[in-house]
Amino acid sequence: MSDKNKQVALKFITAMGNNDPVAAAECLAPDAVAVATGNSHFKGTRDARMMIDGIEAFKYLMPSGLAFTIKSVVAEGNQVAVECEGNAKTSAGTNYCNRYVFFITLKDGKITLVNEYFCTVLANEVLWPLAQSAAGLGETAA
Repeated sequence: MSDKNKQVALKFITAMGNNDPVAAAECLAPDAVAVATGNSHFKGTRDARMMIDGIEAFKYLMPSGLAFTIKSVVAEGNQVAVECEGNAKTSAGTNYCNRYVFFITLKDGKITLVNEYFCTVLANEVLWPLAQSAAGLGETAA
C-alpha cells in the first residue's frame, strides 16, 4: 500500500506544480482537507474544492507552474511525507524558490489530508502581493 500511496501523493504534487487542477482532483477524496500552518497569509484549512480552485488560481501567480524537485519521499501505511523544492517565475517576473514538506494522509487510494509546511516569509513577500492583485484587493488588503 505504501508504494501506491507514494504514487498518488507524487501525482498530486506534480499536478499542483503543473497548475493542473483536473489531475489534482483525481487524487483527492471528496472530504479531503489541506492545512497550511504558520504565519503566512496563505495559512488556513481548505476543503477539496478550495484546493482545486487554489491550483487554478495559481495559474495567475506562476503561469509556467512551480517546478518541484523531490528531495525525499517516505511512506508508511496510509501516510506519505514528501520533501521538495519548488522553483518558479512569478507573473511579475520574480524568481520564487521555496522549500516544502507535504505530510499526506490517504484512505482507499485517495488523499484525505495534506499538511503543508513552507517558508511563510518568502510566500508573504513574493506571492501575497500577486494574490492580492489577482483578487482585486490592491494595496488596501491586510
